[in-house]
Amino acid sequence: MSNINKVVLAYSGGLDTSIILKWLQDTYDCEVVTFTADIGQGEEVEPARAKAEAMGIKEIYIEDLREEFARDYVFPMFRANTIYEGEYLLGTSIARPLIAKRLVEIAAEVGAQAISHGATGKGNDQVRFELGAYALSPDIKVIAPWREWDLNSRQSLLDYAEKHNIPVEMKRGKKSPYSMDANSLHISYEGDILEDPWAEPEESMWRWTVSPENAPDKATYLELTYQKGDIVAINGKKMSPAQVMEYLNKVGGENGIGRLDIVENRYVGMKSRGCYETPAGTIMLPAHRAIESLTLDREVAHLKDELMPRYASLIYNGYWWAPEREMLQEMINASQKTVNGKVKLKLFKGNVIIVGRASATDSLFDESIATFEDDAGAYNQKDAEGFIKLNALRLKIAGKHTKN
Repeated sequence: MSNINKVVLAYSGGLDTSIILKWLQDTYDCEVVTFTADIGQGEEVEPARAKAEAMGIKEIYIEDLREEFARDYVFPMFRANTIYEGEYLLGTSIARPLIAKRLVEIAAEVGAQAISHGATGKGNDQVRFELGAYALSPDIKVIAPWREWDLNSRQSLLDYAEKHNIPVEMKRGKKSPYSMDANSLHISYEGDILEDPWAEPEESMWRWTVSPENAPDKATYLELTYQKGDIVAINGKKMSPAQVMEYLNKVGGENGIGRLDIVENRYVGMKSRGCYETPAGTIMLPAHRAIESLTLDREVAHLKDELMPRYASLIYNGYWWAPEREMLQEMINASQKTVNGKVKLKLFKGNVIIVGRASATDSLFDESIATFEDDAGAYNQKDAEGFIKLNALRLKIAGKHTKN
């Protein structure tokens, strides 16, 4: 690419992005601006500042985006009961639109012509970052070093770091066993023995959760309060979206909740085995469905379920900023106006068990109709006969033809 004078790099301070920083300076002879986001990964992000300064970076952005991430990305996604391929709660996928958004915003602020990221050419993240960037800033240029350079092994990265005096914490000879990514929704693990789909993950791999076998022998009860589909309080204590995530991750992890081991279909065409810890999300999904079961009209609930796989695929494949996702979000948000009330659940040895739900203002559950006792004429059971006969008409007609 020509005319690249300044680049904004998504920078963690780790091995890959530290090497990318130097590579960008050498390859493009450009000024690099670093952007480091705290989205709840549970690790200090401030050390990235010292590392960037040591490499001569003058414009350094380090931002706490935990509330924005939970409020504007995670919570809207859970209003849709989103899950990909029946299992994955999209912890990595949902973080990328926010990072892409800030990359292009910072690029505009500092007058950069390009952004850069450390996603590999085999993964989904390159797609997510770049589709988001182009949707929000059509003329932005994107530099993806993993698709350009010839540093295709960990050893070659270490050699490059040594040659250019790039400080890295991981010393030669030590092997990081997994590729990990964390935010306030999840932590993911890929690589090493996980590349064999038959190999069981080592217990020592898991960081956020105890094993269900070692979880407490006594259940933990929670009461979640909902307003318009979002959790606003836990056990009567008001919490912000980020605080909700932090609390549920803690209590869920203590009870062995949220471990997942799957083989998923990547957008780029390959199958990939990954392990995930998503304590908060694993609690939020069934709890949200529980309050909706009480407050949503049947056909609205069923329509949401029909549309959810498409919505999930849009997020997984990187189309958060696409018009079709935004259109679906408007509909989903509209459905949540009546999703108000409380859900009571218990956590026990890896299980999330719904034990109660209530809505003083929006419940559609009518005990006088649903009861097996005397309903005092609230429901005329004889009406069911005509209902059944009308619905059976086409089946009876088809059945006669089948016999003939």
